[in-house]
Amino acid sequence: MFRLTRDAIDFHALTESVRSPHCGAVVLFLGTVRDLTGEQVTVFLDYEAYGPMAEKKLAEIEAAVRKRWPIGEVAMVHRLGRLDVGDVSVAVAVSTPHRGQAFDAARYAIDTLKELVPIWKKENAPNGSGEWVHQSK
Repeated sequence: MFRLTRDAIDFHALTESVRSPHCGAVVLFLGTVRDLTGEQVTVFLDYEAYGPMAEKKLAEIEAAVRKRWPIGEVAMVHRLGRLDVGDVSVAVAVSTPHRGQAFDAARYAIDTLKELVPIWKKENAPNGSGEWVHQSK
């Protein structure tokens, strides 16, 4: 399961959605808005995406994860719009039979999402200025 949303990410529900009686491990990764990037203060972020392409890339990532690991379930959700410091911007949840597989699959999913999915982030400073930046690992 994957989606883009302008709503808050319910990561508790997302975690429950990947649990399976066949899997002994569930890993949840949450990306949150931080107040500092290097020495630059951030008061909020704006996220935008090219929806059709982003969803296509998310589907490709899900397929790659399923092909590489014995996945029970995988879920990826990314927020769009304005997010304040502390808000969850992205969540990846993965279930597998064993913990090592779950950690590896979740890391691959979030790293690949950040690298390939066309989602843009604008960091907004206290003085009202903002800068669009490339997502990074």
